[in-house]
Amino acid sequence: MTRRSLRSRRGARFAGAVLLVAALAGCGLFGGGGGPVRIAAMGPLNAAASPLNGELSSPNAALLEMTAQGLVGYDADGQIDTGLAERWTVTGDGRSYIFRLREAKWSNGREVTADDVVSVLRGYLGANSRNLLKDDFPEIETIRAMTDQVIEIRLAVPQPNMLELLAQPSLTIVYKGMGWGPMRSRKAGRALLLTPAPDPLADDPEAAEAAANDPAASVELVGTTPAGALARYNNGYADGVIGGRFSTLPYFLVSSIGRSRLIVDPVPGLFGLSFTSAEGFLASDINRDALSRVVRRQRLIDAFGLAEWQPQRALRPAVYRRDGGPEPLQPAWADFDNDSRFAQSKRVVDSWRAAGRVIAPLRIAVPQTPGGRILFAYVAADFARIGIESRRVAMDAASDLRLIDEVAPNDDALWALRRLSCQRDTLCNREAQAKIDQAVLNIDSGQRARQIGEIETMLGRYTPFIPIATPLRWSVASQRLTGFKPNARAAHPLNRLLAKPN
Repeated sequence: MTRRSLRSRRGARFAGAVLLVAALAGCGLFGGGGGPVRIAAMGPLNAAASPLNGELSSPNAALLEMTAQGLVGYDADGQIDTGLAERWTVTGDGRSYIFRLREAKWSNGREVTADDVVSVLRGYLGANSRNLLKDDFPEIETIRAMTDQVIEIRLAVPQPNMLELLAQPSLTIVYKGMGWGPMRSRKAGRALLLTPAPDPLADDPEAAEAAANDPAASVELVGTTPAGALARYNNGYADGVIGGRFSTLPYFLVSSIGRSRLIVDPVPGLFGLSFTSAEGFLASDINRDALSRVVRRQRLIDAFGLAEWQPQRALRPAVYRRDGGPEPLQPAWADFDNDSRFAQSKRVVDSWRAAGRVIAPLRIAVPQTPGGRILFAYVAADFARIGIESRRVAMDAASDLRLIDEVAPNDDALWALRRLSCQRDTLCNREAQAKIDQAVLNIDSGQRARQIGEIETMLGRYTPFIPIATPLRWSVASQRLTGFKPNARAAHPLNRLLAKPN
């Protein structure tokens, strides 16, 4: 087949697919007419957002996943899907990931090359980068362009979960402020209007451009406050709301939106209080453990009135386990009831004070939101039961404990242990960190599993973190959004919100 005929056929398929969506939406199949899908996201929306600058807001992450998708992405079920790479290969030793790029153009019309993409990825992992996942690629040796359209990521040791990392919003390919697609954006009042990027292989560019601009294939994205997002949905100005967390759940609970419209993602990760100080009372492992065991997790979660939210006592999530084991280690006090745990913790505090030592009020950093205030109130009440005062401070203030609320970016058990060891917002056990560094580079799965168990036991005694629950990620979806599905990655690509007809 000639290149011209291939372009013609691909262009025809692209235009036909867009017209089919328009026709089906127009006849009411998706329940909302043929206009754009309208999404209200909680948080600020910045058309110039970059993964280089740190954590992305919910609207910015959704925008970049559409306008500057990574080498791979997620589908509506949270499974790995194609992205800028149309296919890839993993070598037999598991140490090389080779990606073949699709033909694409930057938003200025220039063709995307492998050198461009290599430059972006190296920048994300560079010394001056603030990329959220910068420290989650310790296995990478080199990233290089093999040809104009082929990239190799070479690892020091196999990393079976590399694709999950590359699919994260923080690894979308933004080159000098430009994206490549699969959609492009333009300002539309307070919103950004996302439309499919025209197929660069289309035989008739004008027809491809017209098909891409069809309203039925577009998405209207607005970034706003939690209350504003839910109000837009309630008043018929949004088909869905994304970006919900524990901190904003009270806004939904007091709204008139039915529970049947709530989507809760079963995500693994970390949700709890990290110790940021090891001075005074907090200098002792036993004392930090006493604070962890006295927290009544189920009581706290019940205050939010959401059955899908579950308590968590282990330092790492139980949903996913790389290499087949071991199960997350439960703390020694896990089988004791609340009264017994209270008595145990009270004895620790009384013993400290009996030696003539004081306990300064604990500064607990949580979001200045309704959910953050509820979380603080319940934790502070539990600490007060054993005679310890607390005060709430802002997330960026000096603190003794600070909230961590993060979804695991892949299935590697080491992610959580690495996240809780020697980071800017955690304590540092040098012995545990040395074992973590060894486990990262271990290619023997059996040895690696044993090392994880040893690290977890060591950190369990050290108590750098008070686990409370699984992370909470929630959205609201109208009946129109037939492709909006709960999944373990909290992945809801905006161009997949309308399910394709069978």
